[in-house]
Amino acid sequence: MTQPPHEPRRPEQQPPGMPPPGTAPPPTQPYAAASPTAQPSPNTVADFLAAFGGDVEAAVAALRAHHPTTGAGISPIPSRPRRQRSGDHIITVTDLQKTYRMARQRVAALGGVSLEIDRGEFVALTGASGSGKSTLLQLIGGLDKPSGGSVVVDGVNIGKLSDAKLSRFRNQTIGFVFQFFYLQPFLRLTTNTEVPGMFARAPRKQRRAHAQALIDEVGLGDRSRHLPREMSGGQMQRAAIARALLNRPPILLADEPTGNLDSATGASIIELFERIRDEFGTTVVIVTHDDDLARRADRTIRLSDGRIVPQGVVA
Repeated sequence: MTQPPHEPRRPEQQPPGMPPPGTAPPPTQPYAAASPTAQPSPNTVADFLAAFGGDVEAAVAALRAHHPTTGAGISPIPSRPRRQRSGDHIITVTDLQKTYRMARQRVAALGGVSLEIDRGEFVALTGASGSGKSTLLQLIGGLDKPSGGSVVVDGVNIGKLSDAKLSRFRNQTIGFVFQFFYLQPFLRLTTNTEVPGMFARAPRKQRRAHAQALIDEVGLGDRSRHLPREMSGGQMQRAAIARALLNRPPILLADEPTGNLDSATGASIIELFERIRDEFGTTVVIVTHDDDLARRADRTIRLSDGRIVPQGVVA
């Protein structure tokens, strides 16, 4: 069969994007393969977060729901350059010892720990379970009494205080954040946040205004009338942090504050601690098992078998 003569393509039939006949094609652009490590631009990230009202937890949850494989690999926000130590010690621990009696045995939880923490410093205490890090935090906070040695907090040797004076000192000087939140289940968020001010006998109007300001500061302004059961784990931990800050303590102690949270929510809590340190000058000391979160601190102190492990030594 005879093939019909070939007709030249008319200009109006040119495929979209092709140059007209007789003109040189545009220079080709090198193909840029999408790299798995490519980072989105700051504007792209900001726009994405804006769609969730700036809520990092909600944004990460949406990413995981959309692409579980990619979402599972989301890591904590990278650590920032660490601060130089000031030398202005707000916590000084000297030869601290703690021994517990269990039946007929004596168990040494701490065996002569000495350290100094500077005002405005963010310090992480790390180590395996049973290493003594939580015991050390409790002794620094005056929640337990040492078997030997001393703890000086903001110029006061807390081991020499009576129970009544120690209680007042803790209320004014130290804020506590725990793994299990310890919010009162029958109190709304604003009232839960006010509790330390009640013990400090702060005027109701003053403590209510400060509680609301802190609730706004930790990003829970729209949850102030909620009960704890109506909030997520991350929101309850933010509420616990706001409560710990009510009396404007110069020191914040946190025992496994991210232990009950997923990695993304935990990272946002550590970011909140960083912001508290930066904005209020608060000294932050946390106990954590998470090495990634510990690297966010200015300094990491590792314990093993009740003693501090020297830098560079593998326990």
